Amino acid sequence: MWVFTSAAHQHKLLLVRGRGFYKSVSGAGSQVASHHVTASLLHPEDSSFNPGVKRRHRHNETRERSVQSKVWRDEIPVMQKTGQRKEDSHRVSSELRKLCLEDSPTERERPGTQRSTLDSKVEIVFGVAPCLLALTQGRRKAHKLFVKDGEASHRASVLKVCEEACRRGVRVQRVSKKELDRMSSERVHQGLCLQASPLSYLTEHSDSAPGRKDPPLWLVLEGIQDPMNLGAILRSAYFLGVDRVASSLHNSCPLSPVVSKASAGAMEVLGVYGYKNLEDMVKLKVAQGWQVVGTVAAEADESQLPVTQCSDFQMTGPTVLLMGGEGGGLSRGLLSLCQTLLTIPAGRDLFPGVESLNVSVATGILLHTLLFSRKSTT
Repeated sequence: MWVFTSAAHQHKLLLVRGRGFYKSVSGAGSQVASHHVTASLLHPEDSSFNPGVKRRHRHNETRERSVQSKVWRDEIPVMQKTGQRKEDSHRVSSELRKLCLEDSPTERERPGTQRSTLDSKVEIVFGVAPCLLALTQGRRKAHKLFVKDGEASHRASVLKVCEEACRRGVRVQRVSKKELDRMSSERVHQGLCLQASPLSYLTEHSDSAPGRKDPPLWLVLEGIQDPMNLGAILRSAYFLGVDRVASSLHNSCPLSPVVSKASAGAMEVLGVYGYKNLEDMVKLKVAQGWQVVGTVAAEADESQLPVTQCSDFQMTGPTVLLMGGEGGGLSRGLLSLCQTLLTIPAGRDLFPGVESLNVSVATGILLHTLLFSRKSTT
């Protein structure tokens, strides 16, 4: 490299030689700079100056800032990530802003490995409504809430569940969709999974139902094995105002997270009583003056009782509605205790194979009919 200066003309001529080419720049009073200029010429007072080292320092500083930025993004709560929409920020409570989610790769615990350190009996509740009601009702012991990382965690419904978890001292952890899919067995989790203790059937000793003026209606289920059916039945029973739901413990599905999701969280609110022997319980109700109503298809050849259309039935006193399981219906023992058999009339001629209703649909129709008749007689 050569630098020539002409003081007479106040011009500076800079010739830069680098990698086989020359560059010439001149101008009156101009300041000329190039990153190829030798350091000793530009910084004669500092012989230790080394641009290669400086460039490496700059590269290291940029890399450190990049790592620090990544760590900062990972450590901030899910509601305070960079790029969050401004309209969401004002909805987040101060408690939630203080929430720190364990998201560092070295510290993140895989959700599936925690079961060995927690209570041996835990399960994964999934879905917005089941998780929220599981937290608010307090019937479960909640261990940790898992939230899907990304924009889904900014939804108002998800934030509400996170706020409730913070209020109750439940840890919140941000995980990937893949982890949530695994925890929920590929079911629709809506970006939320809650690790909590399971729910069990209630016993007769835990009866705390308040008294009411209207004649009570109990719904008794025998052998409901499909969790989706059971969840839909519980949702209808809670919505319509059934006083108690009872189920046989034998040959029935448990109160699982799938049932809770199918019930839209109603299982978390409505207590379900379990009985080893439904016949003994129904006999006791008959002795107490309750009316026992069974359900059959239109062709009830095996019963000597008359079959009444549900629209013609009037509920005048305490009543037990018996619903049988999928396919088999009510057992002979329970059918023998019925005083009335109800059926739902079809609105058209039906083809073979589609001449019946799903048990959850039939239960909803019968509950609405009975409860409507109860209101009309009071």
